[in-house]
Parts: sequence; structure tokens; C-alpha cells
Amino acid sequence: MRNDSVIKEEGFNALAEKLDIVEIERFILMLNREKFDYTKWRKNLFEDNSIEQLSKNAMNYIAKNNTNI
Repeated sequence: MRNDSVIKEEGFNALAEKLDIVEIERFILMLNREKFDYTKWRKNLFEDNSIEQLSKNAMNYIAKNNTNI
């Protein structure tokens, strides 16, 4: 399992791929202001996808990212 420092660094790098530094700061501030229920969000994240679609998406991701599981 990765430690918190590694997760923070990788999360920041992921944000930096899509946002500039000011947008990253705004994004983090928005998360801190909102009452966000991560557990509820995760529970509903894939509710509109079938098992087959989730599997296809995972296989496409692995193929695209050359990831070995």
C-alpha cells in the first residue's frame, strides 16, 4: 500500500495533467467547501453500467495504458 505522501504527489500530478496551478487550487478549495460524501458518490458511480460494460471499460483501460494486472 502506498503512503499518504505518494498518494498526494500522484493526485497532484494527475490534476496537473488537466489543470493549471490556479485551477488546481480552485478545485481543492471547492472540495473543501462542499459537503461531499465520498462513500455515497462511490456507491452510485457505476450504477448505470452493466457488468459487461464495466469489464469492457477495464479491458480498454488496460490495453490503452499497457497495464499488467
